[in-house]
This record gives sequence, C-alpha cells and structure tokens, in this order.
Amino acid sequence: MLKIGVYNQSGEATGEVNLSQEIFGLKPNPDIVRQVVEMKLAGLRKPIAHTKTKGEVRGGGKKPWKQKGTGRARAGSIRSPLWKGGGVTFGPRSNVNFTKKVNKKMERKALFMVLSDKLSNNKLVVVDKFIIKNIKTKDFLNNIIKKLPSNGEKTLILNDKYSKGLFFSARNLPLLKINRINNISLIDLLNYSFLIITKGALKVLEETYKKA
Repeated sequence: MLKIGVYNQSGEATGEVNLSQEIFGLKPNPDIVRQVVEMKLAGLRKPIAHTKTKGEVRGGGKKPWKQKGTGRARAGSIRSPLWKGGGVTFGPRSNVNFTKKVNKKMERKALFMVLSDKLSNNKLVVVDKFIIKNIKTKDFLNNIIKKLPSNGEKTLILNDKYSKGLFFSARNLPLLKINRINNISLIDLLNYSFLIITKGALKVLEETYKKA
C-alpha cells in the first residue's frame, strides 16, 4: 500500500492515509491516456456546419427550360449542384457522429494513470475535510488555499459531497475548480496541474472502483 500525508484545511499535517496501489501506483502510458482523451473530446464535438442537398434547397419545382430546341444543355432543376444556389454535393452535415469507442477497462486505466502521475510528481494533496463557516472568497484563498502546498498552480478540488460554502467561496477564483468525486473527469485532471482531494472523496473513489 502507498501512503500519503493528510493535512487539515489550515495546512497542518494531521497524519497519513493509505492509497490503493491499483489506483495510485500505475506507470503512465501516454498512448492509452491519449486515446481516452481523444474519445472524450470527440464526444463533446458538436457539428455546426450544415449544407443543403438538392432535395432541401427551396424552389426548382419547374424545369428551367424545355428539354430540346434551345441550344442549351439539358437542365431538370435549378436545385442541381451544378447551379449557383443549388444543393451541395458531399458538404458538411449536422448529423455527423464524431464519437469514438474505448472500452471501460482502458478508460479506467487512463484515469488511474493520471492519478498515479499526480502522486508521483507531488501534485496530490489529501485534506481531512473542508469546513467553511464564513463564505468569503478572500478568506478562503488566504486562510485555506494559500496554506496548502498547491504553490498557486491551477488546482482541482474533489469533495465527496456538494458543499455550498466550498462552492461559493471558490467559484470566483480563476485557478480553482470544485467538483464532486462522482463527477471526476480525466480532462479536468489533465487541465489542472494540482489536485486536492478530501479523505471522504478518496474513500468514495476507492470503493467505487473496487466494485468495478
């Protein structure tokens, strides 16, 4: 079992906690992480560009001119892709499906690798719990965040449950993000260089993936 120190919200060491080797003891494999990140980002893509086919362009119900005798090429409809203002052939459509598939085992492994990387690079801090009595951003920043060893880096805080005091105290701090452990995101873990996790959230994390 791996061990890590536990701090209170004032930045004082209060003890140690054991970490699961399966979750926090993996060697990183950038290729696995990349594939899962690509899958996550592909799922977020929303196709915006949309061109109309000749069947969707308005008008063109009447044949422009008769078939023979005009000296011009045959034309059946002004909606033809050959005409200006006509339909578009093979243009971008809004019903494109960008999603990619990655099996759950690989997705879970990528998450564990990123958590392991946080631990090995001293970018992980375990806090006993957060007790916010006075909802003030300035107090939260000076009395809690600056006393924890995050060194002013972009920090993700994972709690085991929603805390109104924690959320409203931190929401205006651009380098901080608060989330519940149930909504843990690989993208967030990569975007935020430092991770603060409560003991309660750590327990939920390990219990959740032991069942998986």
